Amino acid sequence: MVQTSSPEIREAAAALRSPASTPSTPAYSSWISRDRSTDAASETMRREAAELVERVVAHYRANTTHEADGQWTEPVAHYLDADRWQRETDAVHRSVPLPLAMSCELPGPHTYKAIDVLGVPVLITRDRHGAVHAMINACRHRGAKLLEPGCGVSRRLTCPYHSWSYDLSGELRGVYAEKTFGEVPREGRGLIGLPAGERAGIVFVSLDPAAEPDLDGWLGDLQPLLAGLRLGECHHYSTSELTSPNWKVTLDGYLETYHFASLHPKTVFETNLSNMMAHDTWGPHQRIAPALRPIAQAADLPPEQRDPGDCVGPIYWLFPGLAIAGGWRQKIAVSLVLPRTATESVTQQIILLREPAVTEEERQEADRFGQWFHEVVRDEDYATTYGVQQGLKALDGTDFVFGRNEPGLQHFHRTIHQHLDRGAAAASEAAR
Repeated sequence: MVQTSSPEIREAAAALRSPASTPSTPAYSSWISRDRSTDAASETMRREAAELVERVVAHYRANTTHEADGQWTEPVAHYLDADRWQRETDAVHRSVPLPLAMSCELPGPHTYKAIDVLGVPVLITRDRHGAVHAMINACRHRGAKLLEPGCGVSRRLTCPYHSWSYDLSGELRGVYAEKTFGEVPREGRGLIGLPAGERAGIVFVSLDPAAEPDLDGWLGDLQPLLAGLRLGECHHYSTSELTSPNWKVTLDGYLETYHFASLHPKTVFETNLSNMMAHDTWGPHQRIAPALRPIAQAADLPPEQRDPGDCVGPIYWLFPGLAIAGGWRQKIAVSLVLPRTATESVTQQIILLREPAVTEEERQEADRFGQWFHEVVRDEDYATTYGVQQGLKALDGTDFVFGRNEPGLQHFHRTIHQHLDRGAAAASEAAR
């Protein structure tokens, strides 16, 4: 039997054979209009938000959207070729700083997040001083995995195989039965470290232990806008996972608003206008900023009376695959898309709250928000993109066309091409 959809989508389809209703769209509330922070990043973010609203209001009045200079064609073969997938992941995921965790997933000392990335078991920790570390999640004795994927709290990292133990900076601290095993020098036997850094409430990790990433240069002028979102002060509520198609097929769906009316008529389209957005780029990163329905009333108000969180729903997208949706609101949905194979990726959906959910009503509301987000992506976006993937082989030899109204897709694929070209140039130089 040929698999045409993920296990999650097939299970959901089975459940829908009995009568069920479309998940109700959650109620959104603005945060940005209530923020009174006076630091430079917050003031920059609010000033830029007001300017962004003006741009989107102009699109609403003219019934237009941001447009690229022209169309872009991408060969279907670029989604199919397993060798190209390997080159892409080498040139991108194994070469750039990857956003692998939100800071609030490690909310204090002795916390961790374990995650598998392209077959590399990565362990991110916050030591007793609050500093972030990243390392290979494998014991230096015989390579056993120390912790299963997920977030948690632990003062020591103890191997389940033979009980060797490490502190949260990765230093070897204990060897079980060392008297009979033989003395093990602690220096040089710690966990294999990976370069890691924290910026604007996001933890970045490089898969190359020898890398020396410049995170400030990597984020560039986007960093103060991210810092102004104050993501590091949020509360991690939940994380769920979905399997998804080829990473580019999957991410293509995150980078345009052209599909809102047709694919999401009773969900996303209830709150967002379709095919109407502003678009900005910062190096490899970008932001799409869809118009929200209240912009119809806000367009008649003086600019100082418009609430940015009610008018525009910006999605900040960090290359190669982290989307932050709802950053101007009380509830934030973060999507982390990571390749697994040439035909499969995995998506972590991370729900953040501005205030902790303390009461039963608050927890139910947060649950509804997370469930709605999960179901819409699974049953509408990913059900469709699995269909895209099913048709790729039959379309081999043709190309896809990205319209002028899909600048995010064009920027994404152009950036991948650039990284492939740099990787090829570096390999050629090394071979001389």
